[in-house]
Amino acid sequence: MKRNATVGVIGVVATSALVIALAAATLANPTATPAPSSVAQAGAEPSGLTTSSTPTPLPTPTPLPTPVPSPTPIPTATPVPAPLTGRLVPPDVAARHPIAVMIDDLGVARPQSGLASASVVWQAPAEGGVPRYMAIFQDDLPEAVGPVRSSRYYYIAWAAEWRAIYIHSGGSPQALATLRANGNGQLVYNGDEYRYGGTFFRLKTRFAPHNLYTTGASLRSLGQRMGANDQAYVPVWQFAPDAPLDARPYGGTIAVRYPQNTIQYAYDRTTNTYLRSVTGEKKQTDAADGIRIAPNNVVVMRMSFGPLNDGDPGAKRLEAKVVGSGTAWISTNGRTIQGTWMKASLTKPTMFYDGNGNEVTLTVGQTFIQVIPGDYQISFTPGSDQPPATPAPSPSPSSR
Repeated sequence: MKRNATVGVIGVVATSALVIALAAATLANPTATPAPSSVAQAGAEPSGLTTSSTPTPLPTPTPLPTPVPSPTPIPTATPVPAPLTGRLVPPDVAARHPIAVMIDDLGVARPQSGLASASVVWQAPAEGGVPRYMAIFQDDLPEAVGPVRSSRYYYIAWAAEWRAIYIHSGGSPQALATLRANGNGQLVYNGDEYRYGGTFFRLKTRFAPHNLYTTGASLRSLGQRMGANDQAYVPVWQFAPDAPLDARPYGGTIAVRYPQNTIQYAYDRTTNTYLRSVTGEKKQTDAADGIRIAPNNVVVMRMSFGPLNDGDPGAKRLEAKVVGSGTAWISTNGRTIQGTWMKASLTKPTMFYDGNGNEVTLTVGQTFIQVIPGDYQISFTPGSDQPPATPAPSPSPSSR
């Protein structure tokens, strides 16, 4: 028993001495790496542990994309019929104040600019047997329009149907007196070039007075300056879509003869339009954009004209009985009917009726109105419901 106790004491002392020695060695060399234990050397590295002293960094998470909010849809305005053509257009376009422009028709003025963009075009005789145009623009504004010419009273009466912005360069004494008295919206808004010269320009490629031009944008701006505000207009004519192709005739022509100009229309079944030609220009085109002049409707009106007797007999100006009624021929969808026109007052619209007194329905699109005195010649050649005969093929040489 005494020997075993002695051995135990020696063991404790020896163990304590070993611990003290190791501690002293560590203090003397703090960077020394302790020897691996006999357990670690004898067996495999325990699962879940690593022998590296540097921890492995965790992967950086990929950030999720920030969701982009969907744009709020802008409501689209429902199209409405344009008052002068029946075309479906945005409401703000249908509310544009109509603009009426006097346009030259002497040979040196052709081809004119802007006619293809007009909603309605009036053509009537002026002095010397030379007709003159008045183009009314509303849902389609021209890039350029002209040559701009002078005013006559009966054109003011037609422009007054819409209290239009009336564009001209001077005019007859009768017309100018009317514009001075009623040109601030009573009948029209008087857009005389002699007052608003900055709205116009002159082409260097033509000589005066056949070189005066303006633009649709300039005329819109002028109208706003004059107080011709946009508004909701109610169409005065009835419009309907094109007739089905199989209901349209093949061919057909219209000829209207002024002393200094003959107008011809050839009906085109495919486009449901009347291809227009004038003296000196077999295919009338718009000089602004090269588009062929081809209205959807053609109206011919007979009206009483006579000398104006305005104190200047050398001018040989005319006056016309614009208020009243008379004979009219209305051509649309390739077919022509004879009826009547009627205008109750200066500011009332010119209306068209068939032989039974029913209001005529026009085709959606542009309308040309040819106004002629009673002695001017007109002719209508109807189209056919049967397609033109196909020529027989020539026999081949071997069959001769």
